[in-house]
Amino acid sequence: MEAVLAKYENQINVFSEFLEDLPDTDEPVWVLGECYNAKTEKTELLSDVHSRLWFTYRKKFSPIGGTGPSSDAGWGCMLRCGQMILAQALVCSQLGRAWRWRAEGGQPEEYHRILHCFLDRKDSCYSIHQMAQMGVGEGKSVGEWYGPNTVAQVLKKLALFDDWNSLAVYVSMDNTVVIEDISKPCGWQEPFTSRETPEQACSHTDGNRATTCPHSHSDWRPLLLVIPLRMGINRINPVYIQALKECFKMPQSCGVLGGKPNLAYYFIGFVGEELIYLDPHTTQSAGEAEAGSGVDDQSYHCLRSPRRMKITNLDPSVALTHVVVLFKEIQMKRNLRMFELVENHPPHWPPFVPPTKPEVQTTGAGMSLPTRQIQ
Repeated sequence: MEAVLAKYENQINVFSEFLEDLPDTDEPVWVLGECYNAKTEKTELLSDVHSRLWFTYRKKFSPIGGTGPSSDAGWGCMLRCGQMILAQALVCSQLGRAWRWRAEGGQPEEYHRILHCFLDRKDSCYSIHQMAQMGVGEGKSVGEWYGPNTVAQVLKKLALFDDWNSLAVYVSMDNTVVIEDISKPCGWQEPFTSRETPEQACSHTDGNRATTCPHSHSDWRPLLLVIPLRMGINRINPVYIQALKECFKMPQSCGVLGGKPNLAYYFIGFVGEELIYLDPHTTQSAGEAEAGSGVDDQSYHCLRSPRRMKITNLDPSVALTHVVVLFKEIQMKRNLRMFELVENHPPHWPPFVPPTKPEVQTTGAGMSLPTRQIQ
């Protein structure tokens, strides 16, 4: 089986369209809300890209579910991209967007705790083991290819078991982000509008501003907002291209989950008409994670130049992601023409039920070859 998967991976490396070197251009380069000049700020730009946690195919980890696959090569690329997006949200909430990784070490304790959440071990909160088995509850057999929305649903459920980060995950429906529904998993229960901070909302119910408001910023749980979209039928509609670019300019951006048919990439920015992405289609050994000591964190950072692809080659099925650390950051551009932002839960929708811890599926760990073309 590993020989078959390696064959397909080699085909990907030969035939995939990517551009390795950064262009020599005066056009701004945007990476997750930060703007760079490729000519004068190349070092800073590469440092930013290299600091993103990079999750790829791994092999030789303990079998998923005890009897399942010991490698995700050929089927786990969308799961790995989901890990990268969630890791970026955790980095922003725990370390801040300005944090940079240094190859020589000396990273804060929070960085190491975040990294250990994603190691390929069954006891790591966001490991490939946990994601694959949680996917069984979404109708996916272990070894089956996922789409962006399914990965988002898996992350939403797994986040409920992460007591350290206390990160909430909200997945929008029907291209609509409902502010009222976002507030519930984040700990804010009173009526409000997106133009108010929690403190302002408290002032409506208690005229005494000296009174301590129970819903302060410290009570607002960090939120990963995931917006699955379909931006065309067979290929991306050109009307969405500029709006997609604007999303990468937003300070709260955690990137975009998408790619080409059966090929998942983690898009982190753009330059001109090209998207910048991290590619999970590299198989590395997971042996150092199982050893439990001296994890080689350099293998979790992509130290080469970021890859690029033309925006017009993007598959129209994507998921936009944003991290909301403070309530006031819930403000979003309303003219993106990609999704709708509304204050209240639509009355014709089913009632919104905040997610609760599901029962973890431990069966179905047998290998299921993807029904689509293997990526």
